[in-house]
Amino acid sequence: MLRKHRLALWAAAAAGAVALTGAAVPLQPSPAAASPAIDWRSCGDDGKAECATLRLPVDWSRPDGPTFGLAIARRKALDPSARVGTLVFGPGGPGDSGVERVTDGIGRFGDRLRRSFDIVSFDPRGVGASNPVTCSADLVANAPDPMIKSAADFQATLDHNARLRADCRERTGPLYDHADTLSTVRDVDAIRAALGEAKLTFHGSSYGTLLGEMYAETFPKRVRAMVLESVNDHSIPDARRFLMSELAAAQDSFDQFVAWCGRTKDCALHGKDVRAIWRDLRARAARGELPDPSDPSTPLPEFALVLMTYKKFYGPDWPDLAKNLAALNTSKPVKATTHAPAQAGETAKDPFTAQFCSDWSLPVRDYTEYARLMRQTEKVAPDMTFARPVLAISACLGWPQPVRNPQHRLDVRGSAPILLANAVHDPATPYSWAKNVAHQLGRTGRLLTYEGAGHGSYNRGPCMQDAIDAYLISGTLPPPGKTCPST
Repeated sequence: MLRKHRLALWAAAAAGAVALTGAAVPLQPSPAAASPAIDWRSCGDDGKAECATLRLPVDWSRPDGPTFGLAIARRKALDPSARVGTLVFGPGGPGDSGVERVTDGIGRFGDRLRRSFDIVSFDPRGVGASNPVTCSADLVANAPDPMIKSAADFQATLDHNARLRADCRERTGPLYDHADTLSTVRDVDAIRAALGEAKLTFHGSSYGTLLGEMYAETFPKRVRAMVLESVNDHSIPDARRFLMSELAAAQDSFDQFVAWCGRTKDCALHGKDVRAIWRDLRARAARGELPDPSDPSTPLPEFALVLMTYKKFYGPDWPDLAKNLAALNTSKPVKATTHAPAQAGETAKDPFTAQFCSDWSLPVRDYTEYARLMRQTEKVAPDMTFARPVLAISACLGWPQPVRNPQHRLDVRGSAPILLANAVHDPATPYSWAKNVAHQLGRTGRLLTYEGAGHGSYNRGPCMQDAIDAYLISGTLPPPGKTCPST
């Protein structure tokens, strides 16, 4: 009965050193670079984007070994006379398609950036059209509930994860074991070289910030300008601190929603005890009585309820969340139903696990340790204990150690300035992560703070957008401690 929810979960889960003075760093516009290595073809609904495929090594330590096709897309600068160069966008996720961002979601970028830069992005290895990680649909759909509540559940998750890894590896090929972000760093440098750009101008969003951080660490002198928006902190050493920081941010977002509902008459739950309603909805979901809004004859599992709510914090879309919860609160109970299993041979894409589990070493020894982690996180996140980060932990249980790209303190030496942007109330990349990465970068980093809520901050009004555009185009950094008001 949880099949469609499982599928939904997997689909969702250089220059020398420059002192940061806030003054403009001279960055001259460059002529359009020739790209003889790239065979661009028209693509996108409007036909104004261009798409291509680069053949790159699966394993960069074996450049003569197996290769894969990296899908890339471009929209040329709208004002060739003002063109500065190419802006490479690092998509989030893991699992987001940068090609789709360029072909269908170009409105994410402001007019100034589109006039000044060719906008280029890509499907990271293992994602979209870049040798996607492919697995049995039945195995993906029938993953154990991430809300592990017994030693038997824990062992069942370990066993399932081992079967899924073997299946995905067989269906995907050698790239399955080379989906880590450090390998993608080399892919991005290959994009830069193929575009004819001497240095990289980069804007990474969410998980794409880890890519930017590691690029600057690996190729610091090849960075022209870099923006990291909604910042990942890859120095967090273990599962406990990962979960505590992530779920504290999720709880903070829930608290922001409750406060908004209390002061906003248009909230569908205004004047009611939102936390009590939420506790009751979780209890009903745990009993299998809560109807799925998309199919009222189907129960909505508790984890799916929490995940549905958590996703609404990204916008944030508090009005819609309040309406959804109000409707669920008055809904009639349903009985559990059984859905037909996937047909043999059907496949599903899993763009998350191979990359995330290769980038993060978050082992949990046994159920005793796991239960202790859940008790600790419940203290900091009583309402959002089982948000999406728990799925990340459960999906990686049993992943072979050591991982290819384990956490470490960021060490960037000799890069151009790096501008970090983060919301104070970000549900997915906590503000504390951005502050910690800024501290690790030292004089190379500058943190721009959005005082509001939501995941992502570039499009949160002219204050944020103008500051980021000015830096990417001309090198002008915002002053230290710059904040932008909530919109």
